[in-house]
Amino acid sequence: MLDAVVGRPACADDPGTWCARFYDWTNNDFLANSADAIVSATINITLIVVLGLVVRFLLHRAIHRVVDGATSSRLSRLLGRAPRRLRPETNGAAVSQRRGQRAKTIGSVLRSISSAVVLVIASIMILAEFGVALAPVLASAGIVGVAVGFGAQNLVRDFLSGMFMLLEDQYGVGDIVDLGEAGGVVEAVGLRITTLRDVNGTVWYVRNGEILRVGNKSQGYAVAVVDVPVAHSADVTTATDLLSRVAVERVAKTDIADDVLEPPEVLGIERVGPEGVTLRLTVRVNPGRQFAVQRALNGAITDAFDDNGVPRPGIIPTLTPPSGGPVKS
Repeated sequence: MLDAVVGRPACADDPGTWCARFYDWTNNDFLANSADAIVSATINITLIVVLGLVVRFLLHRAIHRVVDGATSSRLSRLLGRAPRRLRPETNGAAVSQRRGQRAKTIGSVLRSISSAVVLVIASIMILAEFGVALAPVLASAGIVGVAVGFGAQNLVRDFLSGMFMLLEDQYGVGDIVDLGEAGGVVEAVGLRITTLRDVNGTVWYVRNGEILRVGNKSQGYAVAVVDVPVAHSADVTTATDLLSRVAVERVAKTDIADDVLEPPEVLGIERVGPEGVTLRLTVRVNPGRQFAVQRALNGAITDAFDDNGVPRPGIIPTLTPPSGGPVKS
């Protein structure tokens, strides 16, 4: 009888315990003695995995809602509260295909980041269940993180700036922008670099973290500004009436009619200088079409002023001495 119990764990004689069950299943002393720890660790690890999956699902769902709201519904509510003169003319085009693509891009990046964070935290908690000393691991990870942070702080800044720029839809491919040191048509937008080409054909690569301000000439609508100089001797009222009539006739022609959103508006005298008087005309047009409309209006107005004899500015004549000698003061 004593030989039958030699080497048998004492806990194996307690019916209903995990030790007894493990000993009955495996007949292994080590597994029987470790039964409580194995079961406890298994339950804790399962809870950690399930909790991690639930948190990941909730984060992905929240990110989807935030990104979708930032690119569609919030914009619609803002447009609904905006004054009429500040709204884009076509509400259907407000949420463009470009905006949807950017929402998918930024959502994908945020979901990847959230999944990585959840995975790292869950892995650390699982290692703790196995009795791994986490203090040295966390200290090493902290040192490495600080070193990488100092070395790649510009990269992180570029990445975050690009992410917020995409989320806020500040500009996109095809937009005409002014980024301060560089300006032109945007050819590519990334999380770190924005590529644009200026009027001379030069391609500029601008780091997103270095962009302090953005002037977008292609968002919502644009304004074609036409400055028309006339001489001091010109009848300003007659010139203004002619300017308004010619502008209305020109924007009605088929080549630019589809680009014009509102009738031309003559603002009047913009500037009085030594060479003459400058009249200003503005027209609200589709994004990116202001330059074509400006050129068309400049040509039509120049021809009309010449045909109607409106005097244009010239060089101010200088006082010339009479033939008899120098001018006396």
